[in-house]
Amino acid sequence: MKSPKIVSAQAIDDHTLSIKFSNHEVKHYDISKLLEKPMFKPLKNPHFFKHFKVDIDGYGLMWNDEIDISEHELWQNGISQASTE
Repeated sequence: MKSPKIVSAQAIDDHTLSIKFSNHEVKHYDISKLLEKPMFKPLKNPHFFKHFKVDIDGYGLMWNDEIDISEHELWQNGISQASTE
């Protein structure tokens, strides 16, 4: 199954993202499990964590050249929330 693209995202606390997808569904994604991996350790810093960009084509979230999370991961493992529309 193809995952919908990311339309927008925001950090709602020091380890949780709220992501709106192109199908209008909103999911929350907790990054805590990723912090065990060396690549994601910088995300433990709340200031760094909250400063990401949505890929221009909606295929993921990016913090820098080394750290990103794909739309597929966020879609598959995010927790569905009430729609914003």
